[in-house]
Amino acid sequence: MFAVLKTGGKQYKVQAGDVLRVEKLAAAAGETVQFNEILMVGGDKPVLGAPLVSGAAVQATVIDQIKGEKLIHFVKRRRKHSSKRTKGHRQQLTLLRVTEILASGADKSGVKAAVGAGSFSAAEMAALVAATPAKAPAKKAAAQKAAEKPAKAAAKKPATAKAEDAKVDAPKKAPAKKAAPKKDAAEKKAAAPKKAAAKPKAAKADKA
Repeated sequence: MFAVLKTGGKQYKVQAGDVLRVEKLAAAAGETVQFNEILMVGGDKPVLGAPLVSGAAVQATVIDQIKGEKLIHFVKRRRKHSSKRTKGHRQQLTLLRVTEILASGADKSGVKAAVGAGSFSAAEMAALVAATPAKAPAKKAAAQKAAEKPAKAAAKKPATAKAEDAKVDAPKKAPAKKAAPKKDAAEKKAAAPKKAAAKPKAAKADKA
């Protein structure tokens, strides 16, 4: 019986007793982990996943946390540039031994899910959230706050009702008198008394 599992963006065909090197997992040496992303289970009656096989899993024991072979990255000297660089890289890996392949009942096994130490997939993130009960009290507190809000709103309603009643009982103010319309400038000029006409200068000369 064999299975095809997915971890670290890669697929592995495994059997019981196989030793694998996979992308680094968040597990210590000696722990037993379970791979829940199973794409296929082979044997007398092979089962193909769509995309995963429901209830299937692969259990393995972590042997050690190791590093891969060193990869040399060399940047040669370019024309009109006097720089070159050499650097190495060793990928962090997890060495493990497959112990058992489960065709069904993986949900009730109680074994820790294999979670990558670097990036997390959606399934791995869901497994992490389910495995951490520390977030439950925060959710309860949020639910309590949501339940307290309607009670506080109900307590504030009588005060608002009293304020509305006081507004209704208060006597209405008399409407303000409108200001008298201003007279037009033409009417003012007509009402003003006319000044006496000036006497001609010739009459003054005759008197003299």
